[in-house]
Amino acid sequence: MNETEERPEFVTDEHLEYLDELRESGVTNMYGAGAYVEREFELSPDESRKVVTYWMHTFSERHAV
Repeated sequence: MNETEERPEFVTDEHLEYLDELRESGVTNMYGAGAYVEREFELSPDESRKVVTYWMHTFSERHAV
């Protein structure tokens, strides 16, 4: 995505770090990560989808070398 990706108010650094760790673990394909976020943080399916979508859209920017 680009720098104009707006972060939803409820998305925290903890959510993003959790997803980074989940990705590294290889436990799930990241397209299935919403269910993990939903359970871990007690979010609604819609909220967890938005967290994962934001994480995916901003991954490259947050991990730029």
